Amino acid sequence: MNSDNGNGAAASGLAPLAIHRESLSAQIIKALTEYFFSGSVQAGSKLPSERQLADSLGVSRGAVRDAIQSLGLLGVVDIRQGDGTYLRAGGSDLLPRVIEWGLFLGERRVMDLVEARQQLEIVVAGFAARRRSDDDVAKLQSLVDAMDEEANRPGFIDFDVDFHAAIAEAAGNMALRDTLAGITSLIRLWMTRSIEAAGETESSNAEHKAILKAIVAGDSRAAQSAMRRHMKCAEQRLRRTLGNNPSMSTTRDRPPVAS
Repeated sequence: MNSDNGNGAAASGLAPLAIHRESLSAQIIKALTEYFFSGSVQAGSKLPSERQLADSLGVSRGAVRDAIQSLGLLGVVDIRQGDGTYLRAGGSDLLPRVIEWGLFLGERRVMDLVEARQQLEIVVAGFAARRRSDDDVAKLQSLVDAMDEEANRPGFIDFDVDFHAAIAEAAGNMALRDTLAGITSLIRLWMTRSIEAAGETESSNAEHKAILKAIVAGDSRAAQSAMRRHMKCAEQRLRRTLGNNPSMSTTRDRPPVAS
């Protein structure tokens, strides 16, 4: 790797990639996050240039640029136009989660998971309306109230995830519950980003309240319909978020999930 600008040594822990079945974007992001987490780059410090990183990894600058843009959207790095890219002081908290995934979720994988989640959530909502207990209803109501109190604050997404998990629990099907939990863990960071990008949480919680109303009434069809509307709106928020990321541009060309 070239060592101009004094940054070459900083990236010496990177080795050329051996391209295989993972997408190139996934491999680059995985390599970069492992490099950051190794301690080679201190939080707040400037990263080597795109050209230096590309030379180290044996890939194009464009591929590195797309990977950096994705990590910027995730909040791992801070991209400063005309100055360079810096590892965020708080970004290191996200790295273990990214590494745990094994690879970064590319645009197709993200939307595949969103599509799967949509269909499962709709089914689960119908079951919950038929099977919910008084305790389930009380828990769901407390989570909706908590989201009202946490509007536009970091805690909102935690209660949001808990709300959907509580619906899955009320549905009384462990296989569906566990499958949904796995999918949610993979796309939770994107869910957080889409809520942040929306700039408000009232519309999302209004959708939750409609779902809860149907579950309380024991109306399976209404619960499924309300969840379908919620999933459609959530998808639209996510698409807008992904659309702000150059490396996710192809996502915008994918047909919307049928409702």
